[in-house]
Amino acid sequence: MKRILIPTDFSNNAWNAICYAMHLFQNQECEFYLLNTYTPVIPSSRFMAPMVNGVRIEDAVRSNSENGLTKTVERIQTTFNNPKHSFETISSFNLLADEVKDVVDDYRIDLIVTGTKGASGMEEVFMGSNTVRIIKSTKKCPVLAIPQHFDYQSPSEIAFATDFNRFYSLSELMPLIDLANSFKATIRIVHVQYEIKALTELQQFNLNMLRKYFADVEHYIHTVSELNSVSHTLDVFSKELDIHLLAMLHYQHSYMEKMTREPIVKRTAFHTQIPLLVIPELGMEAFTQPQEHSAQAV
Repeated sequence: MKRILIPTDFSNNAWNAICYAMHLFQNQECEFYLLNTYTPVIPSSRFMAPMVNGVRIEDAVRSNSENGLTKTVERIQTTFNNPKHSFETISSFNLLADEVKDVVDDYRIDLIVTGTKGASGMEEVFMGSNTVRIIKSTKKCPVLAIPQHFDYQSPSEIAFATDFNRFYSLSELMPLIDLANSFKATIRIVHVQYEIKALTELQQFNLNMLRKYFADVEHYIHTVSELNSVSHTLDVFSKELDIHLLAMLHYQHSYMEKMTREPIVKRTAFHTQIPLLVIPELGMEAFTQPQEHSAQAV
Protein backbone atom coordinates (compact mmCIF):
# COMPACT_ATOMS: atom_id res chain seq x y z
CA MET A 1 0.00 0.00 0.00
CA LYS A 2 1.36 3.38 -0.98
CA ARG A 3 1.69 6.08 1.68
CA ILE A 4 1.02 9.50 0.20
CA LEU A 5 1.36 12.82 1.99
CA ILE A 6 -0.76 15.77 0.87
CA PRO A 7 -0.16 19.12 2.61
CA THR A 8 -3.23 21.36 2.55
CA ASP A 9 -4.13 24.88 3.58
CA PHE A 10 -7.79 24.27 2.63
CA SER A 11 -7.51 26.49 -0.46
CA ASN A 12 -8.86 25.74 -3.94
CA ASN A 13 -5.26 25.19 -5.00
CA ALA A 14 -4.79 22.49 -2.35
CA TRP A 15 -8.12 20.86 -3.20
CA ASN A 16 -7.10 20.65 -6.86
CA ALA A 17 -3.95 18.74 -5.84
CA ILE A 18 -6.08 16.38 -3.74
CA CYS A 19 -8.40 15.71 -6.68
CA TYR A 20 -5.44 14.98 -8.93
CA ALA A 21 -4.07 12.46 -6.43
CA MET A 22 -7.46 10.75 -6.07
CA HIS A 23 -7.71 10.34 -9.84
CA LEU A 24 -4.08 9.31 -10.32
CA PHE A 25 -4.30 6.53 -7.73
CA GLN A 26 -7.94 5.57 -8.14
CA ASN A 27 -7.06 1.95 -8.93
CA GLN A 28 -4.42 1.51 -6.24
CA GLU A 29 -4.66 0.90 -2.52
CA CYS A 30 -3.31 3.99 -0.78
CA GLU A 31 -3.15 5.54 2.63
CA PHE A 32 -3.30 9.31 2.40
CA TYR A 33 -1.93 11.56 5.11
CA LEU A 34 -3.48 15.02 5.00
CA LEU A 35 -1.27 17.60 6.70
CA ASN A 36 -2.09 21.10 7.86
CA THR A 37 0.43 23.21 9.72
CA TYR A 38 -0.27 26.40 11.61
CA THR A 39 1.77 29.04 13.39
CA PRO A 40 -0.57 31.24 15.45
CA VAL A 41 0.39 34.84 16.03
CA ILE A 42 1.92 35.34 19.47
CA PRO A 43 0.80 38.64 21.03
CA SER A 44 3.82 40.91 21.21
CA SER A 45 2.29 43.90 22.98
CA ARG A 46 -0.50 44.81 25.34
CA PHE A 47 -2.48 46.06 22.34
CA MET A 48 -2.75 42.54 20.90
CA ALA A 49 -5.38 40.42 22.60
CA PRO A 50 -4.28 36.90 23.63
CA MET A 51 -7.92 35.78 23.53
CA VAL A 52 -10.89 36.23 21.20
CA ASN A 53 -14.40 35.68 22.55
CA GLY A 54 -12.96 33.95 25.56
CA VAL A 55 -10.87 31.50 23.52
CA ARG A 56 -7.07 31.53 23.46
CA ILE A 57 -5.75 32.35 19.98
CA GLU A 58 -3.53 29.26 19.93
CA ASP A 59 -6.47 27.00 20.79
CA ALA A 60 -8.68 28.62 18.16
CA VAL A 61 -6.09 28.19 15.40
CA ARG A 62 -5.47 24.56 16.33
CA SER A 63 -9.21 23.90 16.37
CA ASN A 64 -9.61 25.47 12.93
CA SER A 65 -6.82 23.27 11.62
CA GLU A 66 -8.30 20.06 13.01
CA ASN A 67 -11.84 20.93 11.87
CA GLY A 68 -10.57 21.84 8.42
CA LEU A 69 -8.86 18.47 8.05
CA THR A 70 -11.97 16.60 9.18
CA LYS A 71 -14.13 18.46 6.68
CA THR A 72 -11.58 17.84 3.91
CA VAL A 73 -11.64 14.08 4.50
CA GLU A 74 -15.45 14.13 4.50
CA ARG A 75 -15.43 16.05 1.24
CA ILE A 76 -13.01 13.56 -0.34
CA GLN A 77 -15.06 10.57 0.73
CA THR A 78 -18.28 12.17 -0.50
CA THR A 79 -16.75 13.18 -3.84
CA PHE A 80 -14.76 10.03 -4.64
CA ASN A 81 -16.03 7.26 -2.33
CA ASN A 82 -13.10 4.96 -3.13
CA PRO A 83 -12.83 1.89 -0.85
CA LYS A 84 -9.19 1.47 -1.87
CA HIS A 85 -8.29 4.72 -0.11
CA SER A 86 -7.90 5.40 3.61
CA PHE A 87 -7.06 8.67 5.33
CA GLU A 88 -5.21 10.00 8.34
CA THR A 89 -5.00 13.65 9.35
CA ILE A 90 -2.07 15.49 10.90
CA SER A 91 -2.47 18.93 12.43
CA SER A 92 0.81 20.44 13.58
CA PHE A 93 2.15 23.65 15.09
CA ASN A 94 5.22 23.88 12.90
CA LEU A 95 6.69 25.32 9.72
CA LEU A 96 5.42 23.43 6.69
CA ALA A 97 8.74 22.25 5.22
CA ASP A 98 10.02 21.13 8.64
CA GLU A 99 6.84 19.18 9.39
CA VAL A 100 6.80 17.56 5.95
CA LYS A 101 10.33 16.31 6.52
CA ASP A 102 9.36 14.83 9.90
CA VAL A 103 6.21 13.18 8.56
CA VAL A 104 8.12 11.61 5.66
CA ASP A 105 10.49 10.01 8.18
CA ASP A 106 7.88 9.02 10.78
CA TYR A 107 5.33 7.52 8.39
CA ARG A 108 7.68 6.20 5.67
CA ILE A 109 5.97 8.29 3.01
CA ASP A 110 6.37 7.15 -0.62
CA LEU A 111 5.23 10.34 -2.34
CA ILE A 112 4.30 13.93 -1.53
CA VAL A 113 1.55 15.56 -3.61
CA THR A 114 1.25 19.32 -3.25
CA GLY A 115 -0.43 22.17 -5.06
CA THR A 116 1.62 24.92 -6.65
CA LYS A 117 0.79 28.56 -6.90
CA GLY A 118 3.21 31.02 -8.45
CA ALA A 119 3.49 34.33 -6.59
CA SER A 120 5.03 37.16 -8.58
CA GLY A 121 7.77 39.03 -6.79
CA MET A 122 8.95 36.01 -4.85
CA GLU A 123 12.25 34.23 -5.52
CA GLU A 124 10.55 30.96 -6.37
CA VAL A 125 7.99 32.57 -8.64
CA PHE A 126 7.71 29.63 -10.99
CA MET A 127 5.91 27.33 -8.58
CA GLY A 128 5.45 29.01 -5.20
CA SER A 129 7.83 29.30 -2.29
CA ASN A 130 6.29 26.59 -0.10
CA THR A 131 6.54 24.00 -2.85
CA VAL A 132 10.18 24.87 -3.53
CA ARG A 133 11.01 24.67 0.18
CA ILE A 134 9.43 21.21 0.36
CA ILE A 135 11.41 20.04 -2.68
CA LYS A 136 14.68 21.41 -1.32
CA SER A 137 14.21 19.89 2.14
CA THR A 138 12.85 16.48 1.11
CA LYS A 139 15.61 13.96 0.51
CA LYS A 140 13.82 10.62 0.81
CA CYS A 141 10.81 10.60 -1.50
CA PRO A 142 9.54 12.24 -4.70
CA VAL A 143 7.41 15.37 -4.75
CA LEU A 144 4.57 15.70 -7.26
CA ALA A 145 3.62 19.35 -7.70
CA ILE A 146 0.21 20.07 -9.26
CA PRO A 147 -0.43 23.48 -10.88
CA GLN A 148 -3.26 25.55 -9.48
CA HIS A 149 -5.62 25.28 -12.45
CA PHE A 150 -4.54 21.96 -13.97
CA ASP A 151 -7.37 19.52 -14.67
CA TYR A 152 -6.47 15.86 -14.34
CA GLN A 153 -5.25 14.08 -17.44
CA SER A 154 -4.00 10.50 -17.45
CA PRO A 155 -0.21 10.87 -17.82
CA SER A 156 0.26 9.00 -21.10
CA GLU A 157 3.04 11.37 -22.23
CA ILE A 158 5.83 11.97 -19.70
CA ALA A 159 8.92 14.12 -20.27
CA PHE A 160 12.10 13.36 -18.35
CA ALA A 161 14.53 16.27 -18.46
CA THR A 162 18.24 15.51 -18.16
CA ASP A 163 21.59 16.74 -19.45
CA PHE A 164 23.16 13.23 -19.26
CA ASN A 165 25.98 14.59 -17.08
CA ARG A 166 25.01 12.54 -14.06
CA PHE A 167 24.78 8.76 -13.70
CA TYR A 168 21.33 7.75 -12.45
CA SER A 169 20.77 4.59 -10.46
CA LEU A 170 17.82 2.33 -11.20
CA SER A 171 16.49 2.95 -7.69
CA GLU A 172 16.32 6.67 -8.36
CA LEU A 173 14.38 6.17 -11.57
CA MET A 174 11.91 3.57 -10.30
CA PRO A 175 9.21 6.16 -9.37
CA LEU A 176 9.24 7.33 -12.99
CA ILE A 177 9.37 3.82 -14.46
CA ASP A 178 6.53 2.57 -12.25
CA LEU A 179 4.40 5.56 -13.18
CA ALA A 180 5.02 4.97 -16.88
CA ASN A 181 4.18 1.27 -16.54
CA SER A 182 0.99 2.02 -14.60
CA PHE A 183 -0.38 4.24 -17.35
CA LYS A 184 1.36 2.62 -20.34
CA ALA A 185 2.94 6.00 -20.88
CA THR A 186 5.62 7.10 -23.30
CA ILE A 187 8.72 8.65 -21.74
CA ARG A 188 10.34 11.43 -23.74
CA ILE A 189 13.89 12.03 -22.55
CA VAL A 190 14.59 15.70 -23.27
CA HIS A 191 18.07 17.18 -23.28
CA VAL A 192 18.31 20.98 -23.29
CA GLN A 193 21.51 22.37 -24.82
CA TYR A 194 22.71 25.97 -25.05
CA GLU A 195 24.24 24.98 -28.37
CA ILE A 196 23.72 21.70 -30.18
CA LYS A 197 26.86 19.57 -30.07
CA ALA A 198 27.85 15.93 -29.83
CA LEU A 199 27.54 14.20 -26.48
CA THR A 200 30.71 13.61 -24.51
CA GLU A 201 31.81 10.06 -23.76
CA LEU A 202 30.38 10.38 -20.24
CA GLN A 203 27.06 11.72 -21.50
CA GLN A 204 26.79 8.91 -24.06
CA PHE A 205 27.45 6.31 -21.36
CA ASN A 206 24.74 7.78 -19.14
CA LEU A 207 22.32 7.90 -22.07
CA ASN A 208 22.98 4.23 -22.81
CA MET A 209 22.27 3.38 -19.16
CA LEU A 210 18.97 5.28 -19.34
CA ARG A 211 18.03 3.27 -22.42
CA LYS A 212 18.68 0.06 -20.48
CA TYR A 213 16.59 1.25 -17.53
CA PHE A 214 13.74 2.22 -19.87
CA ALA A 215 14.03 -0.93 -21.99
CA ASP A 216 10.49 -2.07 -21.16
CA VAL A 217 8.99 1.40 -21.56
CA GLU A 218 8.33 3.15 -24.87
CA HIS A 219 10.78 6.04 -24.91
CA TYR A 220 12.34 8.58 -27.25
CA ILE A 221 15.32 10.93 -27.06
CA HIS A 222 14.85 14.64 -27.82
CA THR A 223 17.65 17.22 -27.96
CA VAL A 224 16.45 20.83 -28.04
CA SER A 225 18.14 24.21 -28.12
CA GLU A 226 17.74 26.38 -25.05
CA LEU A 227 15.26 29.21 -25.56
CA ASN A 228 16.17 32.04 -23.18
CA SER A 229 16.12 29.69 -20.18
CA VAL A 230 15.80 26.02 -19.24
CA SER A 231 12.34 26.57 -17.75
CA HIS A 232 11.00 28.34 -20.84
CA THR A 233 12.49 25.68 -23.11
CA LEU A 234 10.85 22.85 -21.18
CA ASP A 235 7.57 24.76 -21.16
CA VAL A 236 7.62 25.11 -24.96
CA PHE A 237 8.65 21.47 -25.41
CA SER A 238 5.83 20.28 -23.15
CA LYS A 239 3.22 22.28 -25.04
CA GLU A 240 4.41 21.18 -28.48
CA LEU A 241 4.37 17.47 -27.60
CA ASP A 242 1.30 17.66 -25.36
CA ILE A 243 3.22 16.40 -22.32
CA HIS A 244 1.04 15.51 -19.33
CA LEU A 245 3.78 15.35 -16.71
CA LEU A 246 7.36 16.59 -16.46
CA ALA A 247 9.87 14.63 -14.36
CA MET A 248 13.41 15.42 -13.27
CA LEU A 249 15.90 14.51 -10.57
CA HIS A 250 16.96 17.08 -8.02
CA TYR A 251 20.68 17.20 -7.32
CA GLN A 252 23.51 19.71 -7.49
CA HIS A 253 23.69 21.35 -10.94
CA SER A 254 20.49 19.62 -12.07
CA TYR A 255 17.88 21.28 -14.28
CA MET A 256 15.70 21.59 -11.19
CA GLU A 257 18.37 23.56 -9.36
CA LYS A 258 19.02 25.72 -12.41
CA MET A 259 15.34 26.57 -12.71
CA THR A 260 15.08 27.72 -9.09
CA ARG A 261 18.14 29.91 -9.57
CA GLU A 262 17.17 31.53 -12.84
CA PRO A 263 16.49 35.27 -12.70
CA ILE A 264 12.80 36.04 -12.23
CA VAL A 265 12.56 37.77 -15.59
CA LYS A 266 13.46 34.46 -17.26
CA ARG A 267 10.95 32.43 -15.28
CA THR A 268 7.79 34.49 -15.30
CA ALA A 269 6.40 32.61 -18.31
CA PHE A 270 6.86 29.27 -16.58
CA HIS A 271 4.44 28.57 -13.76
CA THR A 272 4.62 24.78 -13.93
CA GLN A 273 1.74 24.53 -16.39
CA ILE A 274 1.77 20.75 -16.04
CA PRO A 275 2.40 18.47 -13.04
CA LEU A 276 6.06 18.26 -12.07
CA LEU A 277 7.55 15.13 -10.51
CA VAL A 278 10.77 15.94 -8.66
CA ILE A 279 12.80 12.91 -7.59
CA PRO A 280 15.57 13.40 -4.99
CA GLU A 281 18.95 11.80 -5.47
CA LEU A 282 19.36 8.82 -3.19
CA GLY A 283 23.06 9.25 -2.44
CA MET A 284 25.85 6.71 -2.73
CA GLU A 285 23.73 3.90 -1.24
CA ALA A 286 21.81 3.84 -4.52
CA PHE A 287 24.99 2.76 -6.31
CA THR A 288 26.21 0.23 -3.76
CA GLN A 289 23.08 -1.58 -2.67
CA PRO A 290 21.27 -4.18 -4.81
CA GLN A 291 18.71 -2.60 -7.12
CA GLU A 292 15.15 -3.73 -6.47
CA HIS A 293 12.11 -3.10 -8.64
CA SER A 294 10.06 -2.83 -5.45
CA ALA A 295 11.68 0.49 -4.61
CA GLN A 296 9.52 3.49 -3.77
CA ALA A 297 6.92 3.87 -6.47
CA VAL A 298 4.70 6.69 -7.54
